[in-house]
Amino acid sequence: MQRLTAGWVVPVGTPPLPRGQVAVDGGRIEWVGPQDAPDAPGGPLVDLGPGILLPGLVNAHTHLELSFLKGHLEGRTGFVDWVRGVVEGREVDAEVARRAAGGAIRELEESGTVAVGDVSNRLGHLDLLEGSRLRSVVFHELLAWDARRAETVARRAEQRMSEWSSESGKVQLRLAAHAPYSVSPALFEELRRRGGVASIHLAESREESRFLDSGAGPWAGLLAERGLGEVPFEAPGVSPVRYLRDLGVLHAGQLVVHCVQTDAEDARLLRRAGVFVALCPRSNQRLGVGLPPVPRLLEQGVPLCLGTDSLASVESLRMEDEMHALREAFPDLPAAAIVEMATRGGARALGFPDLGTIAAGQTAALAYADVEDAGGDPLERLVSGRARIRALEDRELGRGT
Repeated sequence: MQRLTAGWVVPVGTPPLPRGQVAVDGGRIEWVGPQDAPDAPGGPLVDLGPGILLPGLVNAHTHLELSFLKGHLEGRTGFVDWVRGVVEGREVDAEVARRAAGGAIRELEESGTVAVGDVSNRLGHLDLLEGSRLRSVVFHELLAWDARRAETVARRAEQRMSEWSSESGKVQLRLAAHAPYSVSPALFEELRRRGGVASIHLAESREESRFLDSGAGPWAGLLAERGLGEVPFEAPGVSPVRYLRDLGVLHAGQLVVHCVQTDAEDARLLRRAGVFVALCPRSNQRLGVGLPPVPRLLEQGVPLCLGTDSLASVESLRMEDEMHALREAFPDLPAAAIVEMATRGGARALGFPDLGTIAAGQTAALAYADVEDAGGDPLERLVSGRARIRALEDRELGRGT
């Protein structure tokens, strides 16, 4: 058994412990508590320093296969123009994309992330995830606006997924849909027949809302550019959330991403549906779509988590940068709520109940934050933008020398 201590231990779900201790054995947490507790176990003690010991972070939404686009879309103005740039830039050598995805995976590992929700169209880097230290849910994302392609697209996706087997069990595959403006009702129905839509981008931009309200606007123009302007579509005249509700797409346990353009009724519908919402504030700000109504979502009891989105729209995959961005956008939001979104919230959303907290019986997937000053509130330090979080090394967890 190995004991760990730091200036603070942040278990998540229970109050932070000054100079707390965590006992780890065989990859599991055996005990956590104050250093002077009478029932504290013995064993070698590793003092990590004056910083903060916390659960490993969970990046609930990113696109590793777009990592090669980092810095390439800076000149794009507006959300639809940015999407156009992604579409135009996707045709890249597969090895270039794999190398960039591998670098992104290393960034996640080194910055204290222990699990990731990754969206992929091509499934070209599953072996890289399998060989990493990360637990991952890979959402195989489908697009097809032409209803005539729906059955073929869904069937081919199932075939590709059946060809992959994770020997370690660390990589899970689930069927996902891109967005309401790129997936036909027919394809949504095909996905429902195959178990449902595990994840989807929803209510991200004003352009999306306008398209579903009237069938007009920049999205209609982009579809026309892609040769899909003549595909029949009757605009439902409702919000993106209500549109998916009416199609029967929303379901318990689903991960919906962004939810920027949502009103109070939308928030109630999301809560009733039992979905998780992944927030990506840095990407939202970079693409000029606004910010999600986080206080409203919290008031309605919608479970929230955090994701970085891809390196095509953000500069890093570091979750502390995402936590800081959320705090800057919502100064009154409690630091504890933000830290929970980046840990336990993401773990629950991805279906990893043994991650996201420091408690007896949980997996010892931990991280350490270097901070300038160990005094004060450690939760505030974690969202301040001044903390730098790293993964714990094997020797620190008693898994080697």
